[in-house]
This record gives sequence, structure tokens and C-alpha cells, in this order.
Amino acid sequence: MGTLTELNALPGDVAGPLLTGCCSARRWAGAVLAGRPYRTVGALLTASDQAVASLSRSDLREALDGHPRIGATRHAGDWSAGEQAGVSEADGVLMRGLAEGNADYEAKFGHIYLVCATGRSGPELLRLLHERLENEPENEWEVVAGELAKINRIRLRKLVDAG
Repeated sequence: MGTLTELNALPGDVAGPLLTGCCSARRWAGAVLAGRPYRTVGALLTASDQAVASLSRSDLREALDGHPRIGATRHAGDWSAGEQAGVSEADGVLMRGLAEGNADYEAKFGHIYLVCATGRSGPELLRLLHERLENEPENEWEVVAGELAKINRIRLRKLVDAG
């Protein structure tokens, strides 16, 4: 996109879709949008974290709608294509394990397995999935919010070219 200064200067009807491209929860995007202008990238990231912390389960479900399953086919240019790079070289056994794990996770929790996949290998993502299957549903929502916050931070940094 550009810089933090450019994000701050964009009209809301332009900045809003950029933010919902990072996280499809409209309440999160609205909160981040309303906090502009941000003096620093750190302030933007803090606002993002606070917005994620205030999301209801319904809002979190809306955010999950914008994420593909781990190991699912992704399109070039999609945020998740780069984020799930650790799965791109996965063999058939690992892909079947992820598919089965995703199905077990969705059956237990009623939503997709969300994990900050950036920098993680396919086997690590599968191991984390199995560990999280041991969580109670209430605890898992807290983990989901934490993972969403991490993903949003990465995407916002990329959006404002902050590395």
C-alpha cells in the first residue's frame, strides 16, 4: 500500500477496504479506522491489538471467514499465500494430516483452525493443531483471538511497509 502517513491520509471509504483486507471483522476495521491518525506504527499495532481484544465471538467468526484452512489452496496475492509458505512444500502425508486435523478441529470447535502460520513449517502447524485440539472451547476462543492479533500485526506492517 504505502506508508503509515498515506494510510492516515486516505479517505475512510478507501482505507476501510484495505483494513478489512487485513482482517475481515468489520468491527476491528472500524476501530482501527477510527483511531487514525497514528503517529507511529507501534501505535497502529497497539490499536489493532486493543480492537482484537474487544471482539465478540460473532466478530471473531467474521474474522475467521476471511481466512482459508491451513493447507487449503490459496491464490497468488492472497495474504495467506505467503503466510502459509511452510505448507507449500508439504507432502501428501502431511496434507492429509492437516485435512484430517482441520476436520477434527472444526467438528470440536465449530470454526476453522486459525494460527499465525508465518515462519512455521507444515509439521509445526500440524503439531500445534493437535495440541490445540486438547483445549476447552472457551480457552480456544482466547487462543484464536491471540493468533488473530499476531496475524493482523504482520499484515498491518506489510500494509504500511514497516517490515
